[in-house]
Amino acid sequence: MDPVIVVGAGPVGLTLSLALARQGVPSVVLDEGPGKDEQRPARTVVLREDTAALVERLAGPAFDGLGARWTGWRSLRRKQEMRALTFGEPGDPMPAPLHVAQHDLTGALRAAVAQERLIKVAVDSRLDSIEEERTGLTAHTRGPKGTWWRGSYLVGCDGPRSTVRKLLDIRFPGRTAVERHAVAALRTELPWPGEALLHRSPPWRTSGPSGSEVVGRPLADGVWRLDWLLPPRSDLVTPDVLVTRIRETLAGWCGGSTPPYELLDTGVHTVHHRLARRWRVGRAFLAGDAAHLLGALGTQGLDEGLRDADNLAWKLALAWHEGPRPVPGTLLDSYQAERRAVVAGRLRAADQALPILRGGGGLRSYVPGSARGHDTLLTDGHLGHGPLGAPGAYADSPLAPERTESQVEVGTAIGAPIADVRVTAPDGSFARLRDRLGLGQLLVVLVAPGTGVWERKHWVSAGLMPRLAAAVTALPHEAELLVAESYPEAAAHTVLLIRPDGHLVTALSGVRPAELYEAARTALGGPAPDGEPVESAAGA
Repeated sequence: MDPVIVVGAGPVGLTLSLALARQGVPSVVLDEGPGKDEQRPARTVVLREDTAALVERLAGPAFDGLGARWTGWRSLRRKQEMRALTFGEPGDPMPAPLHVAQHDLTGALRAAVAQERLIKVAVDSRLDSIEEERTGLTAHTRGPKGTWWRGSYLVGCDGPRSTVRKLLDIRFPGRTAVERHAVAALRTELPWPGEALLHRSPPWRTSGPSGSEVVGRPLADGVWRLDWLLPPRSDLVTPDVLVTRIRETLAGWCGGSTPPYELLDTGVHTVHHRLARRWRVGRAFLAGDAAHLLGALGTQGLDEGLRDADNLAWKLALAWHEGPRPVPGTLLDSYQAERRAVVAGRLRAADQALPILRGGGGLRSYVPGSARGHDTLLTDGHLGHGPLGAPGAYADSPLAPERTESQVEVGTAIGAPIADVRVTAPDGSFARLRDRLGLGQLLVVLVAPGTGVWERKHWVSAGLMPRLAAAVTALPHEAELLVAESYPEAAAHTVLLIRPDGHLVTALSGVRPAELYEAARTALGGPAPDGEPVESAAGA
């Protein structure tokens, strides 16, 4: 089989190529640039628990020590503290987000790619045409190393101005300049070391393009990113205006006098909301900013792009390993069905909430406690919770099995990302559940209280284990059997079936071989209809 062609060498494209390589699939990454990234300290990303774990698995040692995990969060309104949170370690109920400069993240992914024999990076390679056939496709690049590339599939991870999207003639409707933020990265000392801060209606606010909201996010080495929400139709943010804003904000936070600071980078972040009409045409797909633009709270929205890559990688890998054999159209079509629905929901939530959150007066002036509710909604969005920030679930996915009498409810909704609990691996060692993801295999987890204090040899052949092990061996796809001493809101002897990207397929009460098999079969797209070609596509 020919490799998968990945167009774009940003975080999403590099993550996708590494995820494919981890599942034994070769790829060619077409990098329009020279293979190096501009150093922009003011361009940062906030990774939630699941996406940080994804990058950590794929980038390995190159990712160690990057960025800063926040110790807490404060929400202020005028001079009043509205909310204060303390974060824990990954796996805790309130894990700390990871804040990292985007060029550092991309550099770590590039370093991991350089060590991967299944990935070829072609620099200075700008795509200009795609030709698809029944058994594959061909992409042409121009530039010093212009040539034809033969691939099995192609994924456009080439950003908001995606050439792939234009060549596929896919519309990209939405809203322009939903919000604008003035951004600065600076090194200084603030009264809340390690804590992120949301300050609404600060008391030092003056006239001009100051905005009514400022967010401070700590990075490593004493660096902070500050974002000021700009009023609609405000004037251009000149260097003098931005320096005034910095000094005014730092003085307001530090008792009236501006502390010493080193200005590292500045910019204006403009938020657009757009959603591609289709994410798949035949053997070509879109991911990341090529498929959607969101980021209502001044962030880049990279989280959703990384989830695109994680969702698509295992499905492409399964199709690639099948070779010329038919693959259920449902499996590959489910990428668009799942991911587009989740992002559309996020955009709808933002479009509904932002006019209320940003508007003056109106309903907020008459409803008691509404200001506190707005601060909570904003905070949850910044931290990856609630309608503005929570990872989406694939409950209505075509890969979701029908509910049965044996299905039980646990702390994770069907189709949602699993909780990262400690499990016992087949070799008897302990691991985090998320560390077993991304290898293209299904995971089956038995919740068995008490097993964590006994060696595996004492219980692996007792109770439910032999029957469950036989059921796992009989599944229609490779699966790994793990044991957890506990799982949120799960009773003893609950059996969890988990997709390769970490989303829950079903939770069953006890060992139900037939139901487990049927759920696994559905999660893999079901049987291939006779004669259906592997490139079958929704909307193609």
